[in-house]
Amino acid sequence: MEPNPPNRLLRSFGRLRIFEALHYREYRLIWFGQIFASMATWMDQVARGWLLYELTNSTLQLGLIRGVQAIPILLLSPLAGSAADRYSRKNQILVAQIVDGLLYAIVAVLIFAGRIEPWHVYVTAFGMSVVQSFQQPARAAMVGDAVPTEHITNAIGLNSIIFNVARSAGPAVAGFLIALVGTGGAYTAQAICYFLATIWTWQLRAGQTPAKIFKGKDGQSESFGQSIIEGWKFSWRNEAVRASLLIVICASIFIIPFMTLLPVFARDVLHVGATGQGLLLSAMGIGALFSSVLIASFGDRVPRINIMLWGVTLYGIIIAAFALSPWFKLSVVLMGLVGVVHVTSHALAQTVIQTYSPREFRGRTMALYHMTHVILLLGGILIGALASWIGAQWATAALSLAGTLSMAAIYLALPRARLIR
Repeated sequence: MEPNPPNRLLRSFGRLRIFEALHYREYRLIWFGQIFASMATWMDQVARGWLLYELTNSTLQLGLIRGVQAIPILLLSPLAGSAADRYSRKNQILVAQIVDGLLYAIVAVLIFAGRIEPWHVYVTAFGMSVVQSFQQPARAAMVGDAVPTEHITNAIGLNSIIFNVARSAGPAVAGFLIALVGTGGAYTAQAICYFLATIWTWQLRAGQTPAKIFKGKDGQSESFGQSIIEGWKFSWRNEAVRASLLIVICASIFIIPFMTLLPVFARDVLHVGATGQGLLLSAMGIGALFSSVLIASFGDRVPRINIMLWGVTLYGIIIAAFALSPWFKLSVVLMGLVGVVHVTSHALAQTVIQTYSPREFRGRTMALYHMTHVILLLGGILIGALASWIGAQWATAALSLAGTLSMAAIYLALPRARLIR
């Protein structure tokens, strides 16, 4: 795989180690498409909730809409991963992006026409979650296809930078548009973003289908069910992939769900209200962006499994400190550190999974990685139930320390994984 020389501006940036992956044409196209897709996705986090609350005035339905979006991820991700390994990943992304853009456009038209109803919001949310379930593993697998193995960490770090910039800018842009022209304006902008993402994706070369996937051990064509099972078997047998998935799963159950209770900490513990909650999230975003830059620059020079284990261990300790902090300024600093360790563990997990997965398995292993979003939802339910029993602070501290102990268990159970770079 030879790098395709970019234009003069990118050549200047390319001299910096952080931008090495941008030397490769296919990755540049994926990266630019990711910019617009990520912006639209994070804008929707604000716009959809705001629209539904305007229509229903129900906080219960705000929670239900997230539950509806989790169902396709749970049910369809294995199928989507297998499809990404059997067929054209480019076409899978293109179809998903076009459908996403059309769904956003339909919501915008309904809003401007004054015909929008709550069921429209639910149906389009479900539809978008379906296509996202197919888009995510295909896009993630194409990153590994687009650059040599030695640049995968840099490529995923650059993706993480885009993700975290969009996480900060997308909700702000959506809020501005809602205040200026209403939710219809936000959804129009989201549809345009997906149209632009599609233009970049269209220019990708057609991906080649991995021929190995179509034949089972007996020489017969392999069904989707067999393909999914083979992907699960590979993910369990490969120690690097297994260790990475276990780290992310434990973090998703015990540590990351503290975000569910962030409004409680902002209002009832730190007494800083919605504005203070925004500052806490901004601090986390700044830390995440800083960490993304470090990973893109130096991530391939470190023992990645060890960094993940120690990063998530530190994550749990920092969250326990945050849970017990009575001072807002200290909490802001701790949230900045949370952003650093959060991205370190998750971005490196993606890197290890892609690096140690052959091309013909990459879609299925990344689908398993994306299914951890459902585990995160279960973790949110767990921490909410525990908080109703012993309070938000003690529930957060207890679960985060349980997450720290789970890292120690993985460290002891998988001694060879510590040596994986």
